[in-house]
Amino acid sequence: MRKYKRVLTIAGSDSGGGAGIQADIKAISACGCFATSAITAITAQNTVGVTDIHPIPISTISNQIKAVLEDIGTDSVKIGMLHNSETIVSVCEALKEFNISNIVLDPVMVSTSGNTLLQSEAISSLKKVLIPLARVITPNIPEAEILLDKKITNQNQLPDLAKELSLDGKVSVLLKAGHLSDGELIDIFYNAETDEIIELKSKRSSSKNTHGTGCTLSSAFAAFLARGFDLNEAARNAKKYINKAIVCGADFSTGKGHGPVNHFYQYWD
Repeated sequence: MRKYKRVLTIAGSDSGGGAGIQADIKAISACGCFATSAITAITAQNTVGVTDIHPIPISTISNQIKAVLEDIGTDSVKIGMLHNSETIVSVCEALKEFNISNIVLDPVMVSTSGNTLLQSEAISSLKKVLIPLARVITPNIPEAEILLDKKITNQNQLPDLAKELSLDGKVSVLLKAGHLSDGELIDIFYNAETDEIIELKSKRSSSKNTHGTGCTLSSAFAAFLARGFDLNEAARNAKKYINKAIVCGADFSTGKGHGPVNHFYQYWD
């Protein structure tokens, strides 16, 4: 019997469908893998903002992860919104129990609409407990500023900052440049396993439909790793996928605020 390539996403639910677990499952599926999930929080959310967050009990989060890994297993894990320190520690313990190593962490702290998704006291746990467990992290500029406690103002800073985020070469880093204002968008991927810096270039889009781009990119990255691509290939493929999803979603109108990208641009006319 054939087997699917599997990706477990551990993240919060977005009732608007553009980010979180919903975006993860769409991106993982579009990139050729079977998606499983462990929901960490339920949000009341749309394209305008987040109006409510209900954390899932810690034991239920752990049990979701264990239920998936004991039976279905996984080829990679994507981690998104964890909300608080207790959740971070619990997720780390569950993954360590199953010796999961192919982990892509999107250090979600603030939504596209500006709402806080990670409690401030959990940032220390994120840095000390979760990031060292990851193979790849995918911070955007605001997240990198919080993790490094410094201001990022120009493109030239990114290669050195990506290395600084890597914990002395232990974790690979895809540092996203979308929040900068340069004419060309150049994400930086630092491959800690080969000590390479790779520029991932794309034309900057003026689309307002950028809700869930971080979730989508990190999920695509995890999917390509699950399919057996090496780090550099997975980074390039994930970048190509999210760029195309943004471009192909630019002409759609969904809600009154930041709409979603087009996860299924390959299949939808």
